[in-house]
Amino acid sequence: MEDWQLDFEWLRTQHLVQNTMKRETLPDLNTVLFLVGIQELGRWKRSFSKEEKQDLMHIAVCRLLSQEGFFEFVGRDEDGWPHYRQALEMPPRDITEQEKLLKINAIRYFQEWEQEE
Repeated sequence: MEDWQLDFEWLRTQHLVQNTMKRETLPDLNTVLFLVGIQELGRWKRSFSKEEKQDLMHIAVCRLLSQEGFFEFVGRDEDGWPHYRQALEMPPRDITEQEKLLKINAIRYFQEWEQEE
């Protein structure tokens, strides 16, 4: 995906999330990851602990990178939290490339979500 295409599709995804959540501002990558984590958990509550928020973002990263084959879903624990295992070693990337990979897969995730709706 070319940079201009990524910028366009990412902005589109941000607007989708913003409108769905009825927020005044565009969400950043961390907010999108948090939302994907909640979606994958499958339940919402008024507040999550700091540890739960970290776990939700970890779930999101694993879910998004599973689209690239780096992680595999292995099931849910007794509390219903999804778990993944690393399937492939990720090549080293700088922070910009890591964010780009997450954005590309977040775009794909929400495009699939839209098609299901």
